[in-house]
Amino acid sequence: MFRWFEHGRVYRPTKEWEASGAEVGRPWEDFYFDATDGVRLNGWFFSAVADSPRSQKVLLVCHGNGGNVSHRVELCRVLLRTGMNVMVFDYRGYGRSHGRPDEEGTYRDTQAAHRWLQQRGFEAPNIITYGESLGGGIASELALREVIGGLVLQCTFTSIPDLGREFYPWLPVRWLSTIKYDTLSKLSRVKAPVLVMHSRNDRMIRFHHAERNFAAANEPKLFWETNGDHNYSLSADHERCWEGLEKFLEMLGEAPGRATAVVK
Repeated sequence: MFRWFEHGRVYRPTKEWEASGAEVGRPWEDFYFDATDGVRLNGWFFSAVADSPRSQKVLLVCHGNGGNVSHRVELCRVLLRTGMNVMVFDYRGYGRSHGRPDEEGTYRDTQAAHRWLQQRGFEAPNIITYGESLGGGIASELALREVIGGLVLQCTFTSIPDLGREFYPWLPVRWLSTIKYDTLSKLSRVKAPVLVMHSRNDRMIRFHHAERNFAAANEPKLFWETNGDHNYSLSADHERCWEGLEKFLEMLGEAPGRATAVVK
């Protein structure tokens, strides 16, 4: 019974379609690809503007625990403003993707998306992974399994057990949890540059999660404070989120090597 409850709290997929990728207003593709265990997955790909100086780079979006890709239209619009290509996909069990979500499965799904981009012609160092909430825990694992050019954590927790203990302080969550997504422990081993974006007004994943994640990350890294509550930080201030991404992309353009952490 606890396992059923735990799974239902972590994964909140929907099959209902809210919007089409055409609503982003940019050239796009709706495509399917397979994870290594054969699960069929669905994703969207949006091309950068042809003359963009960042047209060889791509943002790989690992979305949060609710909904599906059709709920990320506004996110895609903001990310495309960077001049990069954007890929967003559904984990197994979400949207039109087959299967049922689980921790290792979502890691495999993201690796499959990373592989699809390489087959598309993108070099691994030009793939920047954007993790939204739960997606940050998934993107952090990708950064350990594959080569990426950067890691963005938007409103991401330190781990599921840490978050569960805050929601249910009367339960021995640390002992009972089987779903970990331990972002914090991974960051000290991630070699790619890291951007942590979080709002002090986030009532679901508190600000201290972002502070701990940032402290654990290696340089070069950037902390960028946003506005709004957990599910509305992007809609609350598009400009602020876009500015943070731009600052991070500028940092990636610096000479290779260590960079001083920037806290904003």
